[in-house]
Amino acid sequence: METLDLPVIWAVILALAVLMYVVLDGFDLGLGILFPLAPDDADRSRMMNSVAPVWDGNETWLVLGGGGLFAAFPTAYAAFFPAVYMPIGFMLTALIFRGVAFEFRFKAHSPAGRRLWDTAFFLGSLVAAIAQGLILGTFVEGVAVTGTAFSGGMFDWLTPFSVLTGLAVVAGYTLLGSTWLIVKTDKALQFQAQKWARRSLGAVVVAMVAVSAWTPFLQPRIAERWGSAGRRSTSRACCRSRPCLSSPRSRPMRSTRPCGTAIPTAPSSCPSPCSCSAIWGSPSASFPISSPMS
Repeated sequence: METLDLPVIWAVILALAVLMYVVLDGFDLGLGILFPLAPDDADRSRMMNSVAPVWDGNETWLVLGGGGLFAAFPTAYAAFFPAVYMPIGFMLTALIFRGVAFEFRFKAHSPAGRRLWDTAFFLGSLVAAIAQGLILGTFVEGVAVTGTAFSGGMFDWLTPFSVLTGLAVVAGYTLLGSTWLIVKTDKALQFQAQKWARRSLGAVVVAMVAVSAWTPFLQPRIAERWGSAGRRSTSRACCRSRPCLSSPRSRPMRSTRPCGTAIPTAPSSCPSPCSCSAIWGSPSASFPISSPMS
């Protein structure tokens, strides 16, 4: 009987936890990002009431991801987390402000008080989304490690690529929030949410293309993997274009290239569907490099 590969199993569990958090809490954060765009105070109340039963429970997946990383990969936890202490602090502070604003907005008796908590709810959602994107970008780029300890600088997490992934996460959460409102609301607010969804979808597509095109140039191994995947898929397509001799009625198809010759492709032409996801594709491209076996 073969032994279970526990590091890979735990990597899958952590990836599932992160995916569940992105899906379940992403629409919650996206709703907060859209908060200032609501037509009036009544619509903002409807938006907040739509997530009232689930918003705090959705964040449990984030706790599972962080706790699971500490339990399963303590060496990776100790090497990576010091590199992103600042964005993690920003994220946690923003989530605290968000939770406080969620509770106190309904207790505010004056318009000025509601505006204060509306602003806190919006800024908390926006900062949390950007911070998560910065952490993702730093994870994909990698951190400086000496032995098993982080040896980089305080602001190594702040790079052009991490800023791009931060904006990509904001766009993705905005799309999730707008589609949530389409399902949970009606009339004018639903119509407005449809407009937000169309606009945010365009931003998500641009972010997906940008992140997918940039990722192969961050690590040579990722570029090699994506390029080889594209060449293999092209080679299989070329092999399928051989003359078909199984049926006498079929007309042979002739290829201008010998079978097995790869058509030149860009490094970002990975056939995997995860390769073009601004949130999921970059870590997937670096697996199992991103899954420490300790």
